Amino acid sequence: MTGAQPLLLLVILLGPAIGSFLAMLVDRLPRGEDTVLRASGCRSCGAALKAWQMVPILSFLIQRGRCKNCGAAIPSWLLYLELICLGFGILAVLRGGGATEVVLSAAFLWLLAALATADLMWFRLFDPLTVALALVAFAMALAPQGVGLEQAALGAALGAGSFAALRWGYWLVRRREGLGLGDVKLMVGLGAFSGPYDLPLLVLLAAVTALVVALGQRLVNRQSLAADRPLPFGAALCAAAAMLWLTGPQLAPMAW
Repeated sequence: MTGAQPLLLLVILLGPAIGSFLAMLVDRLPRGEDTVLRASGCRSCGAALKAWQMVPILSFLIQRGRCKNCGAAIPSWLLYLELICLGFGILAVLRGGGATEVVLSAAFLWLLAALATADLMWFRLFDPLTVALALVAFAMALAPQGVGLEQAALGAALGAGSFAALRWGYWLVRRREGLGLGDVKLMVGLGAFSGPYDLPLLVLLAAVTALVVALGQRLVNRQSLAADRPLPFGAALCAAAAMLWLTGPQLAPMAW
């Protein structure tokens, strides 16, 4: 419907800003820094950023990827996350459906991007992000095209329960952590999204993705598959969930 156009446009325009906010969380949460009141600043020289220096994407391009005060390089992953969130917002709108479905899909994809980034950078999946993902996934389940609350709850229980059992079993056998608790928490949201029937496919896609990446790294560096080397399997799970979203049943066409 025509009245939905401003909201859908807003989803696209907000993508980079959401990406910037999520990047701030990914950067500050592992450091134990305040994510609400602390002003944004350069991590090298500590100079506070001006308003124009916090415009997503454009500020990075204008400054050519460097702090205007000290010349230190601005981490490129900040720009990448903003661009990814912009792209995910566009995909959510193009996928169609009602305004609620579009907003929930965009939020789901944005959170997947942030969680994957956190796992790749820190090998950690932070509780605020996994909790937010679970809430969005259950909201998606309750939407008209969703799997329903019962299926979402069952998928969440099976996903988190199976990963918790795997984590505990590995500890009993090897006496060391083989699967992080963050992955268990992540599966609450991913299980609620997929439901019990698509859950095996999601895990399979994640395993294949992780294997392909690991083998690629092996070709470059023979030490990349060392037994004690941590692997960001949470990022692979997020990638698999995004693929499942892309290939899942199409929502009703958007009525303009």
